[in-house]
Amino acid sequence: MSTPSRFDRGHTDDLMSFLAASPSPYHAVANAATRLEKAGFQQVRETDAWDASTGGKYVVRGGAIIAWYVPEGAAAHTPFRIVGAHTDSPNLRVKPLPDSGAHGWRQIAVEVYGGTLLNTWLDRDLGLAGRLTLRDGTHRLVNVDRALLRVPQLAIHLDRSANDGLKLDRQKHLQPIWGLGDVEEGDLIRFLEQEEGLAEGEVTGWDLMVHSIEPPSYLGRDQELVAGPRMDNLISVHAGTAALAAVSAAGELEYIPVLAAFDHEENGSQADTGADGPLLGTVLERSVFARGGTYEDKARAFAGTICLSSDTGHAIHPNYAERHDPTHHPRANGGPILKVNVNQRYATDGSGRAVFAAACERAGVPWQHFVSNNAMPCGTTIGPITAARHGIQTVDIGVAILSMHSARELCGADDPYLLANALVAFLEG
Repeated sequence: MSTPSRFDRGHTDDLMSFLAASPSPYHAVANAATRLEKAGFQQVRETDAWDASTGGKYVVRGGAIIAWYVPEGAAAHTPFRIVGAHTDSPNLRVKPLPDSGAHGWRQIAVEVYGGTLLNTWLDRDLGLAGRLTLRDGTHRLVNVDRALLRVPQLAIHLDRSANDGLKLDRQKHLQPIWGLGDVEEGDLIRFLEQEEGLAEGEVTGWDLMVHSIEPPSYLGRDQELVAGPRMDNLISVHAGTAALAAVSAAGELEYIPVLAAFDHEENGSQADTGADGPLLGTVLERSVFARGGTYEDKARAFAGTICLSSDTGHAIHPNYAERHDPTHHPRANGGPILKVNVNQRYATDGSGRAVFAAACERAGVPWQHFVSNNAMPCGTTIGPITAARHGIQTVDIGVAILSMHSARELCGADDPYLLANALVAFLEG
């Protein structure tokens, strides 16, 4: 993959399609799996015995996907090169008893998921998407991608101080409306069953969330920016998928390239599909053992493994420059960022910096540094979790964006492809 010109936007066009088609982690995983299958990857099930065959393979568990490519002649102790990411984004998620309302308005009861910017969900046309669990235990993806819901803001006439500091009660003020009339128990699920052509009562479980139906778009006089939903962190999931597919067709590889896209990063990663769960370690171990490896081979493989934890970071904000470190100013379209925090909110050290710098140099990709202002708390990623849980050297990187955790975020139009270039070079080793 060569460095793109300003007008070489094929990757970014494809990213925008991926964002629009992935309103939930389950959709993101399904779309990544489809792209990998087109590149020759095959799904393996955790309940099946794994063999020593070479080629591309992937495992899906809920909103997480782990994919890897075993090249011809790979020894049992061959190290891995991992691109880590997450599929979830902060949003509003449907409660177990969703049918609500008051004063003639029918509403949907939702719970705040992750650290979302609450005000960005106000007065926005919203759809509903996620996963339905059927009576026979199978799953069905659902995506009502039209104006179904809305969280109406209180008129300024009834809150004259709104522009002096809006305060939203998470319980009272964020419940979306979706119609008029009396509340009917089971109404939402019956509606979704009808949408999917299912019999009434066939849905017995659900994992549902709202999403903005406004599609991603280029922005700016020269269209050098992209605005869209769920960039944190589907930019990295998309780039990692593209990079893994690219290197799987590249021929001889020194390492086993891996994509690990987890769910539930936005609320701490402590889930069976999260980075703090056993999924990645189990998949890597089984890959070693399927190739005839021993515990010693697994230890050798992990000791030589490196993970790039790819997640979005903060671009310098022109209206709030004082909130950033005075000497570290990541810019849109300046290339991916290397994220550093000496208190281990990011896992990068000097050795990891060298790995990332070498990959960017091979790819011909510019890159930048990110570090938080000392007076501001620093966010974190799956990076430190991966390093601590598996004893794997991990480096935190990503794309610099504005409006992180908004219902609609903003990045440079070239940065996603620059990231993908760097990831290809890293996975190739």
